[in-house]
Amino acid sequence: MQSSEDRLNKYLALQLGISRREADDLIADGHVKVDGEVAQLGSRVSSDSKVMVRDKAITSHRKLETILFHKPVGYVSSRKAQGDNPTIYTLIPKEYHHLKPVGRLDKDSSGLLLLSNDGNFSHQMTHPSFRKTKIYEVKLDKPLQPLHQQMISDHGIILEDGKSQFLISRMDGDSMYEVTMTEGRNRQIRRTFAALGYQIVTLHRTRFGQYNIDNIESGHYKSTEAF
Repeated sequence: MQSSEDRLNKYLALQLGISRREADDLIADGHVKVDGEVAQLGSRVSSDSKVMVRDKAITSHRKLETILFHKPVGYVSSRKAQGDNPTIYTLIPKEYHHLKPVGRLDKDSSGLLLLSNDGNFSHQMTHPSFRKTKIYEVKLDKPLQPLHQQMISDHGIILEDGKSQFLISRMDGDSMYEVTMTEGRNRQIRRTFAALGYQIVTLHRTRFGQYNIDNIESGHYKSTEAF
């Protein structure tokens, strides 16, 4: 186990590759025993506890893992393919298939994607209250007018799900811009530029929190232990 004492639902979620809610359901339904006793919601386990689920002992113990993956364009950030679009898991070794995406990148976007089985880490990286910085390189279909850049950066654009505001700086290259933001709503960058009449040609994430894509090649990954 990862520590001398853990919440049982957290331990089950990690070892079985399920959500904590699913783990709570197993416990509530009486399917989990700890040291021979039927477990209760809120139970804790120590490093030498014997845990059984449906009378089958958990004998192997997964560790908390997180990897940095360079997602190519055309792949979906889910376990199942969507139409003709393959899933990122076709590019990731099977030993990491139990890891879940931390946030998302849509099919048409590329760049840094984190995958983890650490629920606390995922929560801290994605919950708005932690305000993790994300940086993207964006190519537009035409140069961004200075007034529109100021509108987005200084005042924000009102979308159907609220105000969208992020910093924009010009990069070398035609219609290339760096976007820095701490939010992460569904297709937020694309929708913000579209509201002002721009289409995104390419969208590439280079940074997420303390992690940079650096020299990870497209379709490849590195463990966070290397950083």
